[in-house]
Amino acid sequence: MNLKSINPYNEKQLASYKQHNQKQLANKVQQAQQAWINYQQTSISQRAVWMNNLAQQLIQQQEHLAKLVTEEMGKPIADGIAEVKKCASVCEYYAKHAEEFLKDEIVNTDAKKSFISYQPLGIILAIMPWNFPYWQVFRFLAPALMAGNAALLKHASNVSACALAIEELAYAAGFPDDIFQVLLCDSKSLAVVIENPLVKAITLTGSTQAGIQVAKKAGELLKKTVLELGGSDPYIILEDADLEQAAEICVNSRLINNGQSCIAAKRFIVVKTIEKAFIQLFVAKMKAKTYGNPTEPGTDLGPMARIDLRDELHQQVTESIKKGAKCILGGFIPEGKGAFYPPTVLTKVKKGMSAYHDELFGPVAAIISAKNEDDAIKIANDTVFGLGGAIFTKDLAKGEQIAKEKLQAGSCFVNSLVKSDPRLPFGGINQSGYGRELSLIGMREFLNIKTVYIQE
Repeated sequence: MNLKSINPYNEKQLASYKQHNQKQLANKVQQAQQAWINYQQTSISQRAVWMNNLAQQLIQQQEHLAKLVTEEMGKPIADGIAEVKKCASVCEYYAKHAEEFLKDEIVNTDAKKSFISYQPLGIILAIMPWNFPYWQVFRFLAPALMAGNAALLKHASNVSACALAIEELAYAAGFPDDIFQVLLCDSKSLAVVIENPLVKAITLTGSTQAGIQVAKKAGELLKKTVLELGGSDPYIILEDADLEQAAEICVNSRLINNGQSCIAAKRFIVVKTIEKAFIQLFVAKMKAKTYGNPTEPGTDLGPMARIDLRDELHQQVTESIKKGAKCILGGFIPEGKGAFYPPTVLTKVKKGMSAYHDELFGPVAAIISAKNEDDAIKIANDTVFGLGGAIFTKDLAKGEQIAKEKLQAGSCFVNSLVKSDPRLPFGGINQSGYGRELSLIGMREFLNIKTVYIQE
């Protein structure tokens, strides 16, 4: 079957892409290997020139690229432009810092000279999702190429135009032919690529189940993996929080990318004494958000990426209501075309409900009441996930201690929404995955960290 791209706003087919067959996939791996043999010898300064060119290409084509992402997965045009700009920033970051990150580190031992050297592995396979079609790719691609690796991208099938646009940008920037290639195939076809001995490692951003399958396959082959998976990020609102600020940040985080973000706020755990006041502010701000045509500048939320994803979300909402949750905003499928779902707020969410345990990948907020601070932390950690979390309090020392020592997640923020930044490592624990992207640490995930020992 061909890969189809469907506009979630009007449900019209945008394009159909013929899948690469097994022979073509094998050829692409071989081409990448041949390109890598020469590419690994290029200087870091030369790679930096190409990477800065890539950043410029992104900025120059930001409107075109944003239009593609709006058409393919419904992201409002302004958000698409912001995503493209963020991709340019990560290119510039690694172009600037790669030489520092990759330099040899002398270690004093009994040898005449001993040091740690950071060398590329070869071909890295990236399996990426549709929700941030550019950013998810570039936070892997920029460090991988600057480190001297080759890259293959299997993108989500509904954003093939975005994937191919990235490939075109890389070559327009001057990167050698075949050093970065897009694989047009479904997930079932990936086994042969993962099995290819020339593919040295795999990075995946996606669902926990997808991560388990890839990790299982890679584990059988002793191949390195980095997995950034699902999340059900808790946001704790303590008694002394600035409720106006907390409500504003919480709403904005819940509705990032129409709620279709692994690090969007999912569960709002509110200490009971301030629960009523927080809910009033929160609902008012959620109600003020508009949804509609994602090409119009004033639209806050576009459609969800696909009809089936919208329907799955609504099922989670209705199941939670049947078990006792109270829907005080939204919670219905709008009439007419498009994969729309309104901003929705559920209260009285408790254990045993989908809204308590599962990831709600859309604009639905689950509000959970906590007796006190300790109870709030206990509820926050009562999850199989561990991607991000946030605490709202005026006591910054307390907030720091909770973030550092008590919340069980890969990224913990105080009085701010959880976000990724090229300068900081990003990733999760438990069923949110393992390994890290971004920063020096993310770059070194796909390197041969080699000991060199020289004796007289």
